[in-house]
Amino acid sequence: MKHWKKLTQTEIRDRVFTALDQNVNFFDEAIVGVPASHLDSKVFFSDAGFLKDAPFLSSLIHNPNHIGCHTLGKSESFFSGTQEIERDLISICAHDILRGEGEFDGYVASGGTEANMQAAWIYRNYFMEEMGLKSQEVALLASSDGHYSMAKACNVLGLSLYSVPVSNAYRKVEAEAIASSIQKLKEDGCKAVVVVVNMMTTMFGSVDNPALYIDALKSADLPFKMHVDGAYGGFFYPFSGEKNIPDFTVPEICSVTLDAHKMVQAPYGTGIFIIRKGWMNYASTKEASYVEGEDSTLIGSRSGANAVAIWMILTTYGPFAWREKIFVLQKRADWLEEQLQLKNIGYFRQPSSNIITIRAKHVPHELAEKYVLVPDNHHAPKWFKIVVMEHVTIERLMPVVEGLI
Repeated sequence: MKHWKKLTQTEIRDRVFTALDQNVNFFDEAIVGVPASHLDSKVFFSDAGFLKDAPFLSSLIHNPNHIGCHTLGKSESFFSGTQEIERDLISICAHDILRGEGEFDGYVASGGTEANMQAAWIYRNYFMEEMGLKSQEVALLASSDGHYSMAKACNVLGLSLYSVPVSNAYRKVEAEAIASSIQKLKEDGCKAVVVVVNMMTTMFGSVDNPALYIDALKSADLPFKMHVDGAYGGFFYPFSGEKNIPDFTVPEICSVTLDAHKMVQAPYGTGIFIIRKGWMNYASTKEASYVEGEDSTLIGSRSGANAVAIWMILTTYGPFAWREKIFVLQKRADWLEEQLQLKNIGYFRQPSSNIITIRAKHVPHELAEKYVLVPDNHHAPKWFKIVVMEHVTIERLMPVVEGLI
C-alpha cells in the first residue's frame, strides 16, 4: 500500500489537531474578510472538555470550508491543514483502493449523485469544447439497473439518456443489448458517449463488465469517456476477492464515484469523486475569481470535517482490517444465501456481494414493513433487497428468513 496506513488513535488525534492548528482559527484570530466562522458558540459549545479527545467533533466546531478541488494546486490558504488530509484521502482511494498509477484529482462531494453528475458535467464540457458538439448530441449510456442520478444528470445537463436493458435473472448487460442501444443513439444523432459502468448497483449489487462497452463503442467508432459508479461497491468490491474489478487498471476508465456514507459508515455528505489528472479543468468556473484556485466542483462550499471523518475511519482500520471487515459481511451473506436455498426462495446475488435481492412473491407485506426490506419499486414491487451491513447480524436475519414464504 502506497498511502493507506493503519494509525493509532493517538496518531490520528495528533494529525487532525495539527491540521486544525494549521487552519485559521476564528476563535482567536482577527479574520474579518471571510464570510465564514466557527459554529455558533451559543448553540455548539467549543470549550467542552471532551473535545480535546474528539478530533472529528472538533473539526465540526472549527467548521473548515473546503471549497474547490485541493488536488489541483492552489486553494484557499485559510484551511490548508485539513485540505492536506483530504488530499491524503484522495490518494488512498485512487491508488490503494482503485489501483491507479500516476496522478489523480478529486474531492469529497455531497454524495454519489453529485459525484456521478460531476463526471457527466466534465465529459459533456469536454465534448462540447473539443468537438464542438451540442449537449443533446452527447449520450449518457448506462445499465437500466443504474442509479437514478443518471437520469438526473441528463435532465440537468441536457444530455440524452440511453438505458441498456439487463437480463431479469442475472442482472447483466449483454453485448447485443449494448450494440442495439449504441445503434439507436447514433440514429438519433448522438456523436459522443458518456458511458457509466456499475461497481455494484444499488438494488442488486450487480457489477458491469467495462470491456463489453469498450469493445462496442470502439467498433461503432464513437468517441467516449468512461465513468464508474462505485457509490455502493467502491469500498466493498475491491476487497471481495473477485477478479475483473472495474477500477483504474482499465485504461479507458477515467473517473470513479465512491460513497463513504454507505459501507464506510461515515456521516452523510461524504461521497467521493476521483478522476485522472488533466480533466477537472473542464469543470473550472472562472467566474469564481474571489476563490483562491477557483472552483471546479458542482457543490462549491463543503465541510472539511467530512473529509476528516472518512480519513479517520480508513486509517483506524488500515487496509488489512478493512479487508477482514468485508470478509465478515460476506460470510453473513453466505449464511443468508444458504438459508434461501434451503427454503427454495428465488433471489439474486452478485458473487461475493453483501446485497441479496429476493423476488417479491416470497416477501409478505407485513415482513417487508417490519424489517424495512427495500423494494425495487414502491408502486409495484418485483424484488426486495437485504443489505448485510455492520448491524445486520445473523441473529437479526433469522426472523426475516423465517417469515419468507
